Amino acid sequence: MRIYLNGEELEVPEGITISELIKSLNIQVREVGFAVAVNEEVVPKSKYESYKLSEGDKVEIVHLVGGG
Repeated sequence: MRIYLNGEELEVPEGITISELIKSLNIQVREVGFAVAVNEEVVPKSKYESYKLSEGDKVEIVHLVGGG
């Protein structure tokens, strides 16, 4: 199935969870400064294991970086 990750089309297995997507992309989840939104709704980290993505979902993965 197709989803959109940070604006780019991506083919993923049917029924993939947020947690599985993150692992497949080799992204390290940090306790602070990391967020995932699906269709403009932030998903709590506690739901990453159970939240299944659907065809056409728009997923944004954000790493906050401090600076000054």
